[in-house]
Amino acid sequence: MKKSKTIYPLILATLLFFMMILQIDLREAYAHPPQDVQIAYDINAQTLTVTITHKSGFGFHYINSVIVKKNGIVVSTNKYDKQPDPSTFSYTYQLAAGKGDSIEATVICNISGTKTATLDVK
Repeated sequence: MKKSKTIYPLILATLLFFMMILQIDLREAYAHPPQDVQIAYDINAQTLTVTITHKSGFGFHYINSVIVKKNGIVVSTNKYDKQPDPSTFSYTYQLAAGKGDSIEATVICNISGTKTATLDVK
């Protein structure tokens, strides 16, 4: 009789522990911020190219937005529901800028983290 009194609480505690483990969202474990962001501006074509490295082999983890600022003011907010490549990819945006302007692109992962790159137009 004594064994059953000590075994039942142990079994119950073990079951509760495993139930808690199952509640953890495993997507968080695979999520990470973008590894790299490079920006290049073509002054003749008036285009900004944002090249992003964000390794994502799973459809639930992707870059969901790119925010572009010129001289500290948001000029473009671009939303996405997937990324075009599971590793490195680029987006190109029309952006009027001239010498002396400062351009900033912030890339946001839908689960975890951001990365920003800046460029002074010369």
